[in-house]
Amino acid sequence: MKLNAGIITEKLAESKAFYTETLGFGVTFENEFYLLLHTPDRTAEISFLLPNHPTQQPLFHPAFQGQGMYLTIEVDDVDALYEELKTKGVDIKIDIRDEPWGDRHFAIEDPNGVGVDIVTYSSQPQ
Repeated sequence: MKLNAGIITEKLAESKAFYTETLGFGVTFENEFYLLLHTPDRTAEISFLLPNHPTQQPLFHPAFQGQGMYLTIEVDDVDALYEELKTKGVDIKIDIRDEPWGDRHFAIEDPNGVGVDIVTYSSQPQ
């Protein structure tokens, strides 16, 4: 089983720019109403679909409203990516921090209002 999260949005171009330029995703497939992107290591994908497209069933017509969803991206070196994104001028929504349960992370926001939590997991403190 493989999961591909999808967001119904008018912001296909903005989403493509954000995920490819900011996070290094690649384009798996793209047409005038659908965009499928993959993580740099190709282990996960995310898709974007135009709302109310005539090729889609009504279930897939309403646009995402920009609340109540987040993505977590696990990286090997969260500090290095944090510095890289700050250098690029990316708006950091939650500054880098260590959590009591051992995670080190920061968060940014995609053009659709989706929080993107970028984390390096570590073992829980003793």
